[in-house]
Amino acid sequence: MTTSLPQDATPQEGAPKPPAVGRLAPTPSGRMHLGNAFSALVAWASARSQGGRVILRIEDLDPRAQDPQNAQMLVDDLRWLGIDWDEGPVYQSDRTDVYLQQIDALAQKGITYPCFCTRSELHAATAPHASDGTYLYPGTCRGLSPREVAERSRKRRPATRLMVPAEDDPNGTIVFEDLGYGAHEECLAHECGDFLIRRSDGVVAYQLAVVVDDCQMGVTEVVRGRDLLPSSARQIYLAGLLGMTPPRYGHVPLLVAPDGRRLSKRDHDLSLQALREENVSPKVVVGLLASYIGLAEGGEEIDAADFERRFSWDAIRSHRDDIQADASALLPR
Repeated sequence: MTTSLPQDATPQEGAPKPPAVGRLAPTPSGRMHLGNAFSALVAWASARSQGGRVILRIEDLDPRAQDPQNAQMLVDDLRWLGIDWDEGPVYQSDRTDVYLQQIDALAQKGITYPCFCTRSELHAATAPHASDGTYLYPGTCRGLSPREVAERSRKRRPATRLMVPAEDDPNGTIVFEDLGYGAHEECLAHECGDFLIRRSDGVVAYQLAVVVDDCQMGVTEVVRGRDLLPSSARQIYLAGLLGMTPPRYGHVPLLVAPDGRRLSKRDHDLSLQALREENVSPKVVVGLLASYIGLAEGGEEIDAADFERRFSWDAIRSHRDDIQADASALLPR
């Protein structure tokens, strides 16, 4: 049978419903833009509207993102929006040993292997397969002999990949109900192939780190942009292998620039920094974001608490297409 995750399972009669635990998980690679703010606001409002708790986790595994100043600016931006949390910030860069223990546990099961493929080789072999930029890995290094591994290790440090079941193995088909985008089914062998859990530079891969963090921290609900929807199946599969219970997943539409480009921290597109420097009120920003999903009228000013009181997943499900964000009217001419 397929591996499935009942996202809205009903507790046994008389059993108390476990409290919702959401999380905010920014990466300190630059200032927040409106798209980041929108996802964070929905994640926070969803947990708070259920009387739940919120954890702040700084996702700084990549050495290039380990910038305390950027991390503090992200924290300041969240507070400026009116978003709070009950625990954290927790820094992923402090938890490497925890992740390595789980990688060792997977290796003990005999389902990982060293991979020597370079990014350029993967680019040349296939085109991006999923919306998150994932390449369908063809299994090039899966069958290497111990001798071949030893020979290649002398020339290049390997990454570590996790094997996924064959395409005809029902254990490799993941079925779940997304809070924003509904029923979702993915065959791992067909959609991504064996995927990385540790990079060749030794950095633990995103897929493994977030699974370990979410499950160990008791997160029950993960809310993020719909570009990460394809990651959910891999993460549900990984959680099962590690004997952990995955959270529910809820994805939200992306905000794009007026010309259709995805917003980027690197390009400072519609950044909170620019809005704050022009003394734009956070109520104006929250009101704008709320208006994109029908929670506020155009031009209405509301705060984060108002957003939470009005929030429902029905609003997200009614606005699944990417949203064109235009904050130009908020800035002085």
